[in-house]
Amino acid sequence: MILIATGAVLLVMGLLAMDSFSSDMSRFFTGTPTDKSVWMFVLGLVAMAVGMSGPVLAGRKR
Repeated sequence: MILIATGAVLLVMGLLAMDSFSSDMSRFFTGTPTDKSVWMFVLGLVAMAVGMSGPVLAGRKR
């Protein structure tokens, strides 16, 4: 549950960071958002995936 909640928070923070002024400037000059926003988004997705796969894998072991 903690990984799912942490992943959701990181995902939201990454989405908000992608809409920030610094990310807009980075996107204007380089064509990509800032590394921080991308990493928060990716780590949020990974944390949520790991958090959701835990109960599924634990159910198979029974």
